[in-house]
Amino acid sequence: MRNEPHLARRAANFQPLSPVAFLDRALAVHPDRPAIIWRDRKWSYEGFADIVSRMVSCLRLRGVKAGDVVSIMAANRPEMLAAHYAVPMLGAVLNTINTRLDLPVVTYILNHAESRILIADPACAELARAAAAGAGVGVLELETEEGDLLSGEADPLGDMFESISDEWQPLCVNYTSGTTGDPKGVVYHHRGAYLNAIGNVLALRLNDRSVYLWTLPMFHCNGWCHTWAVTAAGGVHVCLDRVDPAEIFSSIGEHDVTHMACAPVVLYMLLNHPERENYHPSRRIQVASGGASPSVALISGLAALGFDFLHLYGLTESYGPVTLCEVSPEEAARLGSEELATKLARQGSRHATANRVRIIGEDGGELPWDGASMGEITLKGNTLMAGYYRDAEATEKAFAGDVFHTGDLAVRHLNGEIEIRDRAKDVIISGGENISSLEIENALHRHPSVLLAAVVAEADPKWGEVPRAFVELKDGTSLEAEELRLFCRDHLAHYKVPKSFTFGPLPRTATGKIQKFVLRERLGPEHADR
Repeated sequence: MRNEPHLARRAANFQPLSPVAFLDRALAVHPDRPAIIWRDRKWSYEGFADIVSRMVSCLRLRGVKAGDVVSIMAANRPEMLAAHYAVPMLGAVLNTINTRLDLPVVTYILNHAESRILIADPACAELARAAAAGAGVGVLELETEEGDLLSGEADPLGDMFESISDEWQPLCVNYTSGTTGDPKGVVYHHRGAYLNAIGNVLALRLNDRSVYLWTLPMFHCNGWCHTWAVTAAGGVHVCLDRVDPAEIFSSIGEHDVTHMACAPVVLYMLLNHPERENYHPSRRIQVASGGASPSVALISGLAALGFDFLHLYGLTESYGPVTLCEVSPEEAARLGSEELATKLARQGSRHATANRVRIIGEDGGELPWDGASMGEITLKGNTLMAGYYRDAEATEKAFAGDVFHTGDLAVRHLNGEIEIRDRAKDVIISGGENISSLEIENALHRHPSVLLAAVVAEADPKWGEVPRAFVELKDGTSLEAEELRLFCRDHLAHYKVPKSFTFGPLPRTATGKIQKFVLRERLGPEHADR
């Protein structure tokens, strides 16, 4: 077909994609539908839009304009959700900061992001003031729950929903955990966030009857884009200030929750909390989680609670999840606990709007789908970051060869599902053999007394490296190292069995990920840079 001039895009048939459009539609189509529940207060979508408009007004009065970075440190409360709409409506860039970071890191982020203003809730106010003073940034402190959420007049939103002129313009900058060196600023664009949100709607089967419980921090990859996805589906956001098992169980029953997402550690907390005995599910709940592979105990425990488990995989650089692995109720009924856990340990296949996923070898070629050939997971598609803010070298390295390099090592099964075997930096090379730390961790998680386990490489004069296991036990249990070593011998090749075990609480990030770099540091300075 000829490329005729009159077929070029025009204002009538092209609009830049932006996730703020989801609130525009909700306000136009169902303004009276419930949108937010927080503590004992509720807001319709019209009320939600009012919070957004008040935030727009507050920021305008403080001189925020297009291109400025607006940082926020807050729990999962309504203003945190509103910031995901108000800030981009001004053409500004949202920077959600982990509330558990220490003063030097928060100060670094404010400086590196060149933040114009820092919004903080009362729980973070003291740290926020100190960090902002160190970075020369103004602070907007949110009201307590007893007062108005945001004081001042509400600016009419009007045409602000159509104020995005370029779908590639920065929407957010999210900082990685900084396990080695300073954290990197991952820049999201409007287009990617819009598409990933739609992908999440389809993957989690969100709809206008969905009630989503916020057990995942909104500061983590913008809540995996669920801040926009739930709104796109017309569902209800149930906000929780903190992860507390008793509050989670109570909220599920009180608000008839249908969906939630969290790190695996939160699920283990639920299974081991006394309040579990008083929880009697009236309906099944879709639970999405990513990180450590699910153990047999976790899968069977969640099934007893009425939770349907959805295993996700993704990175900060990919807007959160890009693949999912799930099992139908019919298939779950046919499989035993061990088979079900093995199936759900896979990272699965990409969701509808996610990136192209390939597993490549050292020569850059795609490896066979045989469940055995291990290579690096690479991604290519619309739901990838624009790059690292103020770090061109790291951006070029990450996108070398016109793909995004995840650093995760995996195999691909005959049915196309991927299964991560390790992080490239976590592979243990012992006597010339490559040992997967993830394989050892999966074996350890099978023991009924083990809550969480992490395995790292420890220097050894004979073998070069050997596996070292760090184990956190369930409350009320005890375990000797020799007993656990013998247990591992029944589930692993002998050369893969850890040579030593350390028992105690494992260091975790605010999102529940185990900080292996901290464990390496405990082994000595020669391990820290691995």
